Amino acid sequence: MTKVGFIGLGNMGMPMAQNLLKAAYEVTGFDLNVDATERLAASGGSTANSIADACKTAEVVITMLPAGEQVREVYLGAGGALATVEPGTLLIDSSTIDVVTAREMAQAARDKALAMVDAPVSGGVAGAETASLTFMVGGDDAAFERARPVLEAMGKTIVHAGGPGNGQAAKICNNMILGASMIVVSEAFLLAEKLGLDAQKLFDISSKSSGQCWSMTSYCPVPGLVPTSPANRDYKAGFTAAMMLKDLKLAQAAARATHATTPLGAGAAAVYERFIESGDSSVDFSGIIRYLRGD
Repeated sequence: MTKVGFIGLGNMGMPMAQNLLKAAYEVTGFDLNVDATERLAASGGSTANSIADACKTAEVVITMLPAGEQVREVYLGAGGALATVEPGTLLIDSSTIDVVTAREMAQAARDKALAMVDAPVSGGVAGAETASLTFMVGGDDAAFERARPVLEAMGKTIVHAGGPGNGQAAKICNNMILGASMIVVSEAFLLAEKLGLDAQKLFDISSKSSGQCWSMTSYCPVPGLVPTSPANRDYKAGFTAAMMLKDLKLAQAAARATHATTPLGAGAAAVYERFIESGDSSVDFSGIIRYLRGD
């Protein structure tokens, strides 16, 4: 039975760790929230009192953390993963962070002869709970092949995006598309409302024609059109507006660093920033329609 140290048992990390348990992995978890580690124990896992405790006997270490700062601390800090793991341990970071940090962590792992991949996810809490996440993986071929069976226990689609950091690059590019498309889908439905066009009629047309996109057909921001959409639950978050803004800001930082031209990405980041400033950071990102409507 493969031993996994799992660090970061939040809304995404907890169901991911629970799916590893269901797949017969032996999981030891650590989180600053003691209640989270107790929940993992109730699911059949083991609890750790520190990062080092979670890593010391692990064959695989997985991190699911809020930002690059926490990733650096967990891997590079005193008593962190790189100082604790045994030779041959596989490191998987599924946090969404900046590309530079991801590549620096990969190099730090290589310097200790450790295999590491960056493997951010798409699919939100629902995907984590149903083990249907998409993993975008950056790392060398050997590290990817070692990580694949572990990731398959938590996700449905596993894509090798290239070398170290390319998983993060894919994630921020994907979410820049997602953030911008959710805004324009919301705008289209609000315009239709002003024009006297029924929302169901617009959905029936656009979902089968050139306006079709994931933001419309899987996550429609108008209640009643797509059963699985957070719009039907008062925009209870599967992926919060704050997390969307974080990813859009990562994309803009990367665009500035590489001199890429991303006017729509920049515009989407500005709209989400204003949305959050209005006090809606914890709602689902599809709730942007409420801001655009002026609710």
